[in-house]
Amino acid sequence: MRTMLKTMKERLAAGEELALVTVTAASGATPRGAGARMLVNQEGRICGTIGGGAVEFRSIQMAQQMLEKKTSCQHDFSLTRNDVENLGMICGGDVRVFFRYLPACDENALAVSAEAEQQFSLGHALWLLDDLGDGGGLTLWTREEGFFGAEAPRWLESELGNRPHRVQRDGRDFFVEQICASGRVYIFGGGHVAQELEPVLSHVGFRCVVLDDRPEFTRPELFPTAEEIRLVDFNRLEDYVTLSAEDYVCVMTRGHAYDTVVQAQILRQKPAYVGVIGSRAKAAGVRKRLLEEFGLTEEDVNRITTPIGLEIQAETPAEIAISIAAQLIQFRAQRSQ
Repeated sequence: MRTMLKTMKERLAAGEELALVTVTAASGATPRGAGARMLVNQEGRICGTIGGGAVEFRSIQMAQQMLEKKTSCQHDFSLTRNDVENLGMICGGDVRVFFRYLPACDENALAVSAEAEQQFSLGHALWLLDDLGDGGGLTLWTREEGFFGAEAPRWLESELGNRPHRVQRDGRDFFVEQICASGRVYIFGGGHVAQELEPVLSHVGFRCVVLDDRPEFTRPELFPTAEEIRLVDFNRLEDYVTLSAEDYVCVMTRGHAYDTVVQAQILRQKPAYVGVIGSRAKAAGVRKRLLEEFGLTEEDVNRITTPIGLEIQAETPAEIAISIAAQLIQFRAQRSQ
């Protein structure tokens, strides 16, 4: 979404008219759920996707027609059995799509996209509120700043959540989505697996911080998409890291001893997820040390996921990175339910 908002700002400022196309509701076996978006101009889709296939193709056509009419609209795709056959789809369901017309140099959209980039840079949890009513606009909400952009009722604050959804109340109609979470993924250890893992996680929307005590493994070129790279002392992490209940931790240092020291410190800060690379045999020995030498509780060590990653028989660093990323995606989705 960050890239889409940047693109929206650039295109509008250059004098283009755009359509922001959003799936606001979906049921059944549809390709994409609520919150899927794409940006369309007179030539076609610019970025994003609402699932591809015939529904996206028809939505692009409708967006282009809407650009000619210079108006916003909503359309329901009811994919019954006959519709599925007619559209050439392999799945059925219902999809509601909202087409927001954005005139060139639209002041609301330009201001919101610029503010969103600022909030992304600050790492604040950020929600995008799309007023689906006539003449409605875009609004942002953060805990730090409150509302920014088009007018929105105060009661909407209590309706925000982790999953994209539609809110209808007091004659108002909004689609709300959290587009940036405050939590980061802290990757302890900058070795081969970390170098494969960080770009995958960044690509699927995680903000990554890589930490190592070796200068050669904290070089920027190794992690070009990381939000931050830190050279640290693994024995004094309190000087370098403060974790929140929204953060994820992946421990993959160069040896068991460092892995254990890192776990002993970060578990006391109670992040949302703690995953540690290694075998089950290794995990048993580390668990014993954490309980006996570092004074952690059973509750503390039971929060560790090890071996980290989904069981897909991964062997290479790239395969292991995919299994870890999949597990974090799964964990993030489950937390949002």
